[in-house]
Amino acid sequence: MAEATMRAVVMDGFGGPEVLRIGEAPRPRAGPGQVLIRVAATSVNRADLQQRTGNYPPPPGESEILGLEVAGVIEALSEGVSGWQVGDRVMTLVGGGGYAEYAAAPASTLLPVHRNLDLVRAAAITEVWITAWLNVFLEAGLRPGETLLVHGGASGVGTAAIQLAKALGPSRVIVTVGSEDKAAACRALGADHAILYKDEDFSKRVLEITEKRGANVILDHIGAAYLEPNLSCLALYGRLVIIGLLGGAKAELNIGRLMVKRHRIIGSVLRARPVEEKAKIAEAFRDQVLGRFETGELEPVIHEVLPLEQARRAHELMAANANTGKLILQVDSTLT
Repeated sequence: MAEATMRAVVMDGFGGPEVLRIGEAPRPRAGPGQVLIRVAATSVNRADLQQRTGNYPPPPGESEILGLEVAGVIEALSEGVSGWQVGDRVMTLVGGGGYAEYAAAPASTLLPVHRNLDLVRAAAITEVWITAWLNVFLEAGLRPGETLLVHGGASGVGTAAIQLAKALGPSRVIVTVGSEDKAAACRALGADHAILYKDEDFSKRVLEITEKRGANVILDHIGAAYLEPNLSCLALYGRLVIIGLLGGAKAELNIGRLMVKRHRIIGSVLRARPVEEKAKIAEAFRDQVLGRFETGELEPVIHEVLPLEQARRAHELMAANANTGKLILQVDSTLT
């Protein structure tokens, strides 16, 4: 019997967006403890661009197809899976394989898609909202009344972090952005201050805003290039969470200041964590955050919905930092 195939975005080697094209790939099978999902939509994340260029390989055993999250309908269950049924609407993190008609995922990481949420919007939630919530609250322990600095405030993670800090704090939120349009979008989501990083020294501006106290928590995806200015505006007992390395991986550190100001620098990734750890994170997110999407208190910010065939265009938009919020790839428009 011929192996079942599916439509997917495949890569002709590593490189720019031009290596992406629609092709055929083997349809995955649900392994032990997994479900097979018929994908309605997925989203583009910065990690996808890094994987496309050969700088971020998937964890061992995960699909080589791009895509770190999916929303869709359960197509099949493997033995031993309980609590879910074929036809259930779900969203989940995946280690890879999102840019395709079908994806396999551990049942333990699934989240239900409530009736007030369509599958396209659901595809904008798991990766960036769990990332923001995990790192701002579980890793850095943001407390009500503290000040949060979010770099890339108009990104998917940034727009999620703003809303979460306001809903679960409330906390004062400062963001860095690249344009006044993005600044306005962040303010509309609840950001108290938006700093145009191309025009201003964000570190000095944060100290001005906080009357020299600094930010209690900083969520950073730049890495080395921002280490010194981040620490310069980090408050006493402040926590810096680094979730990306767009500005490099190596920098000098003033250990003396780190000690005197009792700073904590936290490195964090989500994709490489074991399934068991992701399952616990997903369960906590479901208990503490998920219901707020059903009530409308939290809302995923979507820049544009593109068909799967336009994955190349979506990558171009993200590479140009043209998006405010998420870029969605709709895989199956018949699923809602």
